[in-house]
Amino acid sequence: MSEPKRYPTDPRVITVHLGPFTREHANPIAGRLEEAGIVWWYKAPCSISRVWEYGVRLLVDRDRMAAPPAIVAAVLNDESA
Repeated sequence: MSEPKRYPTDPRVITVHLGPFTREHANPIAGRLEEAGIVWWYKAPCSISRVWEYGVRLLVDRDRMAAPPAIVAAVLNDESA
């Protein structure tokens, strides 16, 4: 992950679930979130929960939720081109 953040640095920030992503997608999405100045963090499954959890869960600042879906779409479209 790009500069991993295990928790939002501002205690007033409330995060919401953006979605589960493969590590290959989560890394560039996280980088673009940082470039956009959007607070994010992730939760990766542990060795046992990998059985039922898919990929890395990204969470983003609830107040900035308008921009992340476009960032995700851009990253996924870049991969499929």
